[in-house]
Order: sequence, then C-alpha cells, then structure tokens
Amino acid sequence: MHEMGIAQQMVTIALDAIPDDIENPRVEKLNLRIGKLAAVVEHSLSFCLEVMTKDTPLEGAELIIDEVPVCLRCERCNHEWQTEIPAFGCPACNNGQVTMISGREIEITSIELADN
Repeated sequence: MHEMGIAQQMVTIALDAIPDDIENPRVEKLNLRIGKLAAVVEHSLSFCLEVMTKDTPLEGAELIIDEVPVCLRCERCNHEWQTEIPAFGCPACNNGQVTMISGREIEITSIELADN
C-alpha cells in the first residue's frame, strides 16, 4: 500500500509548514490535489493519515481532496483535452505523440489552522 508512504510525506510537509511561533497549533483541514492517474485510493489514504497523525497537530484534520483530471496535449497540433479513457491519441489530428499536462500529481495545496 503506497498510501502509507504518501501519508508519511504529507504529514512531514504539513508539520514543517506550520509556523514555529504558533503555540499548540491544530490543523482543521488538509487540502490536497490528487490526479486521477496517481493510483491513490482515497479511503486508504484517509486511514493512513488517521494513523500517522495521532498525537500531532494534524490529528482529526478534515481531508479535502480535489481530484485532478487527466489532461493531454498533442505534440503535433497543440490541441489540449481531458480524457477518461486510456487511449491517448489526439482527437483533433489522430497523432499518438502526446504530453500529459495533469493527472498524476499528489500535492498539498493548503493547510487550515484552527483559531486558538
């Protein structure tokens, strides 16, 4: 389950982002962007984060996930499109040389701290 490794990295990044001058910080929300092709199972990630954040400022934080669609760009005609299927040929010119613009990312967009 690679979600545990992802959770560990997210906890480290989020904790490092909390300013040192805040006493007893508590994170209310952890906002993420996860691409559809990142192969992350949301339920598994939530479970792993729950385990990893026990007794930290992230414990009990609400996990908000913005799912990022798979977007491609044709190398020949520069046409850009979103796809739900694994066939990555340009619908405008049928070229098979495409670049993935989005859909594999896993990132923290923001953390929201509770008012003390």
